[in-house]
Amino acid sequence: MNRNTRLIACSVAVAVAGGARLAAAAETFEQALRESDFIVDMRLRYEGVDQKGFGEDAEALTSRVRAGLQTAPWYATAFLAEAVWVGDPIDHYNSTTNGETQYPVVADPANFTAVNRFEVINRSLDHTTLTAGRQRIVLDDQRFVGNVGWRQNEQTFDALRAQMAGANIKADVAYASQVNRVFGPDSPAGRWHGDVVLANVAKSWKAGTLTVFDYYLDIEETAAQSSNTYGARLAGAKPLGKLKANYVLSYATQSDVAKNPAHFTDDYYLVEGSLDVKKLNVGLGYEVLGSNGSVAFATPLATLHAFQGWADKFLTTPTQGIEDSYLKLGYTLGMRGPFKSLGALAWWHDFAAEQTSAHYGSELDLQLVARTEKMALTLKYADYRADALLTDTDKVWLSVDYSF
Repeated sequence: MNRNTRLIACSVAVAVAGGARLAAAAETFEQALRESDFIVDMRLRYEGVDQKGFGEDAEALTSRVRAGLQTAPWYATAFLAEAVWVGDPIDHYNSTTNGETQYPVVADPANFTAVNRFEVINRSLDHTTLTAGRQRIVLDDQRFVGNVGWRQNEQTFDALRAQMAGANIKADVAYASQVNRVFGPDSPAGRWHGDVVLANVAKSWKAGTLTVFDYYLDIEETAAQSSNTYGARLAGAKPLGKLKANYVLSYATQSDVAKNPAHFTDDYYLVEGSLDVKKLNVGLGYEVLGSNGSVAFATPLATLHAFQGWADKFLTTPTQGIEDSYLKLGYTLGMRGPFKSLGALAWWHDFAAEQTSAHYGSELDLQLVARTEKMALTLKYADYRADALLTDTDKVWLSVDYSF
């Protein structure tokens, strides 16, 4: 029995362990359809990029609409169908598919309609959810697996997935044969095929939540991304008088698999701590993606925009690896006028090579978010100052999100 077969068998075993549950919410499929929940998610966003080396700045005004429905359960089974449309009223940018290479990249290809999600969800086993079809998979903080929701076209998986939740333990195992990437259906890089097995088990303790994971990627289109990554993550919080301390510790190791032409074993680790002081959060962190000098630790299925700076300079890990030392400040207000919350966030990153003494550069990120029940207004800015790697880059975003 090979590795993939063992892990798929494990997912079936996890599901069966839940036991049977007989109740169904709707007596007929027609009733389940009538009682469907409708999905509408819209975003209008301006993104501007001033990047050294380009004679023209990028200006992208893009819009996205996701619309669909999820039926009520019928024999403990629901059906979800959702389409996505992306447009670009202002298209002075390199979308990666439009050929406008005189501009910096804004990775939001537009002018297409596609199936975003199409899935069958079954909960006939106690404490267990089985999902088959095109779906969103988000694991932990999305450092290794996420939906890349920052981009207009999110990342989804054509997969079979089993999720089991007990009193203080959760198991999540999935097998995907296709990854639908943010570059859209018209891009040669828009889909990856192969064997992707994602196993994630989390248990809650007094010290926090301990997660162990194993992510196996065998990618046909780009064998250099084929790898096996396994590790552990501990995240928790502890009251300190009127304060609250938060912490995250994570370690992983990654090696080549399948037809990857390189042979390597690289390490990843993260140490992060923060304090909540009333409405203020102050945090420090140190994240390392290691390298053997020729191949670096990679996280190709991650929501990469959320890590190592919003300017997206390190979507691909540099060959010599990367050390990211950062300071984070967050401030949150409660209800103010029409808004249920207002939040401000500032990050300072200092980037260096893991293998050498090279200093890559530094970055300042700033964000303001105002939320109502159905709407979010976001103003965001990133400023990367290059030293030994890449180029100076300024980015600004203004977006409106609406969903119901």
